[in-house]
Amino acid sequence: MSLFKAREWWSAVLGEGEEFDQGCLCIGDVDNSGTGLDKVVVGSYIGMLRIFSPHVSKSGEGGSADANLLEVQLQNAIIQVEVGKFVSCSELLHLAVLHPRKLSVYSVSGTAGNVEHGSQYQLKLVYQHNLQRTACNMTYGTFGGVTGHHSLCIQSMDGMLMFFEQDSYSFGRFLPGFLLPGPLVYNPRTDSFLTVSSARQLESYKYETLAVATEAESRQDPDLPVKTGGKRLMPDWVFVLGEQALDLSVPSFSHSSSSIFILGERNLYCVRDNGQMRFMKKLEFNPSCFMPYSTVTDGTTSMLLGNHTNMLLVYQDVTLKWVAQLSFVPVAIRVANFLELKGLVVSLSSDGHLLCSYMGTDPTFFSMPKVDAREADYEQMDAEMKKLQKIIREATRTQDILPKADSETDLIVTAAVSSSMDNPSRALIQDINGLPVPSVSVQVKVKASCVVQSSKLTVGVQPPLAVTQDQFVLDPMGVGSSTVVAFSAFLNGRYPPADLTGDITVSYSSPTGVPRVLQSRFSLPLALVCAPSSPAKTTKFKITVDTNQPPVDLKSIFPACSAKSEDKDGNSLAFQFLSGASVTVLASKTSQRYRIQSDSFEDMWLVVKELVQRFDQHFSKVGVKDFKKSFSGPLPLQEYFLCVDHHFQLRVNAQQYQDLLSERAVQFRAIQRRLLTRFKDKTPAPLQNLDTLLDATYSQVMALAEAAEENQVLLGEAFVRLQSATHLLVLLLSLWQGLTSDQTVILEATLLPLLQDTPQLGWEESCDAAVSHLLRSCLSRSPKDQATSLAQAGGPVLGLPRDTTRLKKHITLLCDRIGKGGRLTLASEANVQVPVQVQSLAAPGGVEPIAEVAADEEELELLQEATKFIKKKQPHKKVKKDKDSREKMDMSEEPSEATVKEVAGGAEEPVKEESKKDPHKEARDPREEVKKDFKKESSFSKEKKEKEEKEASKEPWDKKVSMKSSAKVKEKKKEPEAGEG
Repeated sequence: MSLFKAREWWSAVLGEGEEFDQGCLCIGDVDNSGTGLDKVVVGSYIGMLRIFSPHVSKSGEGGSADANLLEVQLQNAIIQVEVGKFVSCSELLHLAVLHPRKLSVYSVSGTAGNVEHGSQYQLKLVYQHNLQRTACNMTYGTFGGVTGHHSLCIQSMDGMLMFFEQDSYSFGRFLPGFLLPGPLVYNPRTDSFLTVSSARQLESYKYETLAVATEAESRQDPDLPVKTGGKRLMPDWVFVLGEQALDLSVPSFSHSSSSIFILGERNLYCVRDNGQMRFMKKLEFNPSCFMPYSTVTDGTTSMLLGNHTNMLLVYQDVTLKWVAQLSFVPVAIRVANFLELKGLVVSLSSDGHLLCSYMGTDPTFFSMPKVDAREADYEQMDAEMKKLQKIIREATRTQDILPKADSETDLIVTAAVSSSMDNPSRALIQDINGLPVPSVSVQVKVKASCVVQSSKLTVGVQPPLAVTQDQFVLDPMGVGSSTVVAFSAFLNGRYPPADLTGDITVSYSSPTGVPRVLQSRFSLPLALVCAPSSPAKTTKFKITVDTNQPPVDLKSIFPACSAKSEDKDGNSLAFQFLSGASVTVLASKTSQRYRIQSDSFEDMWLVVKELVQRFDQHFSKVGVKDFKKSFSGPLPLQEYFLCVDHHFQLRVNAQQYQDLLSERAVQFRAIQRRLLTRFKDKTPAPLQNLDTLLDATYSQVMALAEAAEENQVLLGEAFVRLQSATHLLVLLLSLWQGLTSDQTVILEATLLPLLQDTPQLGWEESCDAAVSHLLRSCLSRSPKDQATSLAQAGGPVLGLPRDTTRLKKHITLLCDRIGKGGRLTLASEANVQVPVQVQSLAAPGGVEPIAEVAADEEELELLQEATKFIKKKQPHKKVKKDKDSREKMDMSEEPSEATVKEVAGGAEEPVKEESKKDPHKEARDPREEVKKDFKKESSFSKEKKEKEEKEASKEPWDKKVSMKSSAKVKEKKKEPEAGEG
């Protein structure tokens, strides 16, 4: 509770629904009691006149009722009330009441009562004037220097000043350039009237000037020319304010006799009698009323000023001396003297709150209780300080970049996958290898907790999976409403996906207009991409998973596959993928081992993942808390590297196709220019087989484009298979070393840094950079090496490597370091202390990247260590012989001219032969020659395809594309010369 408040001494509430303004309050001894004590006169806009004599009631009850001397209902609205000597034959004070069309002067008299009710007061009308114009405000004073009584001046709404001397009307004058009425006040020192015009300037008119000016009644329009005698009315002086004035005041006390105060909307002005500014105060609030009053210091003036924030401020000139809080916005302030107190502040609000208050502070009797003196427990304080420091350190180290999401979301997204397949299936491909392609329906429910407009839902699945509809525009939702959308997912390719999870993204705008995105995830069943089949006895790849619990019946783990399984004991299950590969799961009868085997290494990933997840769910339902699973066999790195080599070879092929297409396009445009030059020539020259060369080049461009498109499709399939193989390798590594979930996430981000292969950035260079970073940071051999690597600058720009040898070394080394106890963490980099000799390298410009040769030497050393760790099996003799023979072929084989001509499409040889023949025989049958060339090309491609299939049957993906681009380029550079000749 603030001390600086206006202390209430007496108050009253004047009626209900009444309105008051600044002219409705005046102070004076209106009943002529002779005691010099003031009475409070209040008039309202509904015509109610009240007179109060405030005092504190001794009984404490009925204070406002006892103070009410008189309450009269007049017929018209009361605009202004004033107390003065308005009767010529009397020295007593009378009450002047201004109505819109009437001016009334009353006498207030009191008669002493003979009973306890007290004195009785009466209101008698002395005289009144009916006004021809609607009144706005009035002022009074000793106009013209006449003493002993007061005259009245009324300003009308149309700018006419009407002067009255007691009960007689004197004259009226129009103000020049009038638009709207402003405040009006009389200055007795200079016998002049002050007002603020609609031009926002203070104007002063002497009474003498007004008296001798043109008569107002003689002309209706002040702008018309003067027809009668008199002077044109002009102000004596003008002071430009620049804003509308709320009130004017001319104090009558002697020490500030030359001051005129103007309250503006934003400023407070003080002007001398001659129109010169004395001072100005810029206000930082909206004022409502003011009242200058006498001060104890000579040469200064004190003011009471009310504003629209219920504050009462006391200024001494421009200095703020006191601030008091009111309970309402005052519209009129006066200073009055009553019996008990002198100089009370009387304030009135627009709705009729009348308050007599004083300013001061009430003493407070609250004292702070004494705090019990106790000794500080320094051990407890030290422990608390360490705890707080630890919290601060963790908060500053792991500070999130993205803002944390709100605990209460605007939308709740729930995805439900059907337990059974759709009947009929909604897949685009009806069957693959004789097996029908199923589809499963997914329902997504979006529930809103607030009003959501313009929301969109997007569904994303991993290739080659597809959905019937991937984008939905949701209807506007209210609070508590929900929307359900449905779609079906199915396999849309000839190979299994790397992940069966899908993402749902809902983008919407919050009620405040902030765009937001909400994500959810759902999992598709394994039956969507495979079907039960009979187990295979002999397979190429095998993986064994150990557990610490007794063997489980596989039928209970996979109930959907048990119905079609031929094994009655539940020890074996088989999954036939729609793409062709079969995966068999075998459970040992005596030990706690499970074997997963297949002819395709990467196709085992989905089955192994599903098996591990269902084991966790099964044993958690049973109540086993210490269930553990592990992998003890050697890591299948050689099988994994086959997938890497296959993917890399397809990337190399794509680059070669791109280069060949560029060369053929250049050749095609050159031939076109030659032909265009020949056709534009006025004297036609022989074409010299340029048309045949153009047709052959066009056919080569089309063949290369089709081959590039086919290679791009194979590259997408190879990348998905590589993802599956990488996921399987990460899972085996985590089972082998018992990695935590955080370490597994780091390993997945390292080996799978890309979601999609692009020509600019591929998987090999991205994975190599990530693995190299781990080997130099958290998996380095010593903190010194780690600090050195942290002080080095960034590596070169990533690009397609020459081969995969370096990547294989790094992945092998990564597995070696993890197997020897290395732990994957990203926070360890911040804990490494950089040695002094390395700190000098970290200075700007003092670091150079490590040479590639040195890095290769270090990796060769580490590779020798890694060979001790990996248990390799001896390859089959036949495979080894094939591999040796292929290496010898690659080293000794030189591309012959016939091979170059066949690869180029068979167009070069006919051109050379025909150039030697008779030019008249050129156009005989070029189409037959082109057909022969296409027959040669098709036969060559057929033989090549059969050869690749034979090699793929021996050892998948372990084949090489012969690099013959250099010979082809030389041959192509000679072709335009042959054409010219």
